[in-house]
Amino acid sequence: MSPVASLTRPEGPSPTAPHPPLSAPSRFLGRQPILDAHRHLFGYELLYRDGKTDRFSGDPDQATREVIDHWLLLIPDSSRIASFVNCTRSVLTEGLVTLLRPECAVLEILEDIDPDPELIECCLALKKQGYRFALDGFLPQPSRAPFLHFADFVKIDFQTADYDLRREVYAMAAGLGASFLAEKIETDIQLRIAISEGCTLFQGYFFSQPVLLSSRIVPQNYFVYLKLIAELHRDPTNLRKIEKLISADAPLCYRVLRLSNSAMQGHAGIVSTIREALLMVGDDAVRRVVTVAMAGALTAHRSPALLSMVLSRARFCELLASALSAEPAQLYLVGMLSLLDVLFEIPLSRILETVPITPAMKSALARDGSPGSLALDLVRSLEACDWVGCEKTQHRLGLAEGAIAAIYAQSLRWASSMIGQAIQT
Repeated sequence: MSPVASLTRPEGPSPTAPHPPLSAPSRFLGRQPILDAHRHLFGYELLYRDGKTDRFSGDPDQATREVIDHWLLLIPDSSRIASFVNCTRSVLTEGLVTLLRPECAVLEILEDIDPDPELIECCLALKKQGYRFALDGFLPQPSRAPFLHFADFVKIDFQTADYDLRREVYAMAAGLGASFLAEKIETDIQLRIAISEGCTLFQGYFFSQPVLLSSRIVPQNYFVYLKLIAELHRDPTNLRKIEKLISADAPLCYRVLRLSNSAMQGHAGIVSTIREALLMVGDDAVRRVVTVAMAGALTAHRSPALLSMVLSRARFCELLASALSAEPAQLYLVGMLSLLDVLFEIPLSRILETVPITPAMKSALARDGSPGSLALDLVRSLEACDWVGCEKTQHRLGLAEGAIAAIYAQSLRWASSMIGQAIQT
């Protein structure tokens, strides 16, 4: 019998299936189009939904955090369509909105938020960074006038604001440069009235009800986040520990890489390790990513088998790197990213559009026959107990069966140890 075939499998759910099923529930996001007077798409409002019903329920702060997290996972970096995101006071003042790209994010200040000095200062700072603001359901209250001085859009609710109230809003905002967005337009007559009153953007059931999008909630390691938050609040921070913790969690790796991609807007460059990404974005941005990610982690159902597969695959590729004359940290990341399509239920090609890794790493993930690609082929064969495939890849790499068996066994033990440490600490 092949030494590889004689490996003892770990106890518990088998991680051998190439695409194990997700047991996690879905998360939902409503998306309603915003159109101009010619009915051309201007953008979307992103609406939190906690199920398949088309209405909001839940805590506003938690909802905004989950919408931001959903954005980081699903909105391609190539997208330039405006996305309107409802923002609570705490989300604005804590800086969580800076995880969104300013060129396409429009921050909606909810109608129940008052313009206190701290919030105004925070919004002005965000404005300097390129973020645009919309005032949701704005009413002509003198106390809310300070918001008008930096607003790009004033949203007027055509279901609750009558003609006299709307006229006061137009007068109050006159000359300040904001565009008027008529929301909750439900009839052709309302649309014509809104156009005649000077509104240039429109939203409502007359055009489209919110389209409900869904994706799987990614299994996440809650204990990793707790340890990360503790490390990120130490002064000075220990980059090596932070790198180790992030490297143990595939969804978090993805978020950090997405964030580093945004940080490099306008600059040519790529990152090939988590350490490089951390140096690119800085402690504060990583801390915000972890905070947002925890919003989903609080209710996610973790899959030990899937988590074990992700970690053991990454470790196997890392340990194989020296035999392939490759960089261990890069191959670890290749192994970690190789299961993101399973975790997110999104095509791998779409995921690769959003992370700034080297062309060689992308090619390896696309199975181009390079050493990195062959390392993935080998570990996939091992997971599936495909000994014929193992033998073919082994010969192409020029590796001994015993060495492969030892590396795979070591990677399985390491993954089990990592999961055990996370749960116990």
